[in-house]
Amino acid sequence: MAKYLVIVESPAKVKTIKKFLGANYDVEASNGHVRDFPKSQFGIDVEHDFEPKYITIRGKGELLAKLRKSAKKADKIYLATDPDREGEAISWHLMQALKEDPKKMHRITFNEITKTAVKSSIKQARDLDMDLVDAQQARRMLDRMVGYTISPLLWAKVKRGLSAGRVQSVALRIICDREDEINAFIPEEYWSLEGEFQVKGEKKPLQAKFYGTDKKMNIHNKQEMDELLASLQDKEYEITEVKKGERIKNAPLPFTTSTLQQEAAKTLNFSTQKTMRLAQQLYEGIDIKGNGTVGVISYLRTDSTRISEEADAAAREYITAQYGENYVSQSEKTVKKGQKIQDAHEAIRPTDISRTPALLKESLSRDQFRLYQLIWRRFAASRMAPAKYETTSVKIGADEYIFTVSASKIVFDGFMSVYTDEEDQKKGNVLNQSLEKGMKLTLKELKPEQHFTQPPAHYTEASLVKTMEELGIGRPSTYAPTITTIISRRYVAKEQKNLYVTELGEVVNNIMKQAFPSIVDVNFTATMEGLLDCVAAGTVKWKTVVSNFYPDLKKDVDAAEEELEKVDIQDEVTDVICDNCGRNMVIKYGPHGRFLACPGFPECRNTKPYFEKIGVSCPKCGKEIVLKKTKKGRKYYGCENNPECDFMSWQKPSAKKCPKCGSYMVEKGNKLVCSQETCGYVETKDAKEE
Repeated sequence: MAKYLVIVESPAKVKTIKKFLGANYDVEASNGHVRDFPKSQFGIDVEHDFEPKYITIRGKGELLAKLRKSAKKADKIYLATDPDREGEAISWHLMQALKEDPKKMHRITFNEITKTAVKSSIKQARDLDMDLVDAQQARRMLDRMVGYTISPLLWAKVKRGLSAGRVQSVALRIICDREDEINAFIPEEYWSLEGEFQVKGEKKPLQAKFYGTDKKMNIHNKQEMDELLASLQDKEYEITEVKKGERIKNAPLPFTTSTLQQEAAKTLNFSTQKTMRLAQQLYEGIDIKGNGTVGVISYLRTDSTRISEEADAAAREYITAQYGENYVSQSEKTVKKGQKIQDAHEAIRPTDISRTPALLKESLSRDQFRLYQLIWRRFAASRMAPAKYETTSVKIGADEYIFTVSASKIVFDGFMSVYTDEEDQKKGNVLNQSLEKGMKLTLKELKPEQHFTQPPAHYTEASLVKTMEELGIGRPSTYAPTITTIISRRYVAKEQKNLYVTELGEVVNNIMKQAFPSIVDVNFTATMEGLLDCVAAGTVKWKTVVSNFYPDLKKDVDAAEEELEKVDIQDEVTDVICDNCGRNMVIKYGPHGRFLACPGFPECRNTKPYFEKIGVSCPKCGKEIVLKKTKKGRKYYGCENNPECDFMSWQKPSAKKCPKCGSYMVEKGNKLVCSQETCGYVETKDAKEE
């Protein structure tokens, strides 16, 4: 009969941990949280020092009864929930729900599900860390306050199914701000020049880029380029400098949650949600032939790059045996100073470096294998020596003008023998070794090229995670659910890899900025994260954070109750006639944006898509241009005569034609820009109205 009870979060861990601990241990799973705020009430007693009211989560009663039964029989109870703040809070809730003698209950944590880690955690059992519990309680209460007070308000004002969240609203704002930047961006023309030179006795010509004089010279337009070309034609060209050197490329740090999500998105095209789901499977345990179920990576929610001494020693030993001693890193890599880190965990790494991706391939699904391989390679690389390059840079002079060419070749691959990224794979120039200072060159050809500056890129899931991490918004466990929420609410549409704001997202963001400026303020949200870190460190009381936050929020909500009446969306009557009953249809607002509906509802249930006319004729066929949306909700401008006419534009077209080339123009901020990128004509909107 079991003397000891171990409670974990996930049922997937039960068999594995039972196998490690033997017959004296009973292992049960809580299936995540067992208590939470009630769904039908606020759940926080504002009048009595912000006391939270927790109830058993619906459907967990039977499970809790089973856990209580097992707990009664046990001499000792080990709470083995995940090794983070949320795991600590789940353990605390379990202690409250089990109603056993606190002296019987002990907290254990392990960073990886291996026999050594699990057994040693039992030896290092400790009391619950109430600072971590309080930090998680405070986070949950802040999120509850925002969600519970603002979401019903949005529901009432914008009509259906909207929600606000402390972190999700800031993430939406970041994407909206980028969209505004892109829409207001005016491309600027610039030119580049490449020279092709013949080296005496060589078949292959030398390609070099125009630099300028002793300072870099920017070429803004064709006129400047033509003047430059004229002055370069009769010059004599010779090599004025050949510089050889060495460049070192350091190995990358092992993965944190954020960098794993970014790299998996970039190289494997995984969403943040998919990356976390697969990493969870690798952490909880994979059935390996001959070994049973084993956790193959360490804990996946971390912002630390620290590695345990044992794992570091094992990695160095493995690298020495497989690659040679000169491939082992001589120094310890650390994260840049100034970055906030909760250093409770290690970085994400394989639990055993000798368990190579090739050995596990048959035991893993295709996607599990690809993610494991990425984690394994990155960890192995992080313990390896830097790569070394031999660099050559050449300057070609033509009186006061300079052309430059540079190349590099790997002389020692170091960590790149196991891990390379896109940059490493780009091949540089290969230079002929015979180039010397003073050599005369013959100009074969000058190749001018026109370019236009590009707007900032739309956010992808990877770049949004990176930005949120840099700004200090959210924590490793919140990135994936935050992005999933704003996509599932249809505030943001994901097309290919890019994230675009939908019409609905714009409406919600504008209301949040107007009524709750502090909630969607990036600095305010980052400061709150800092305060939660202070609670976890035991330097700030959690009720202080909550009691300082709520009054301001309540004031904003009360003000918005009155003010937002003014922006309540009314049913606008249109000139579109209902096909069924002949009434004038009205504009309604649904979860996916605006649509036309018959005002005779519920007798007449006719609806149609709503297309807003912008008062501009189609440049292709002369019919009206209307505002449309893609299937995922992204706005664009198209011809009402579609599919006969295929005109479309992401920017709002103007009725004015470009005076330079005759193409239609588009609005960007307070400017009108020619739609033909190669034209580059720009004017202010005022000029249109004069």
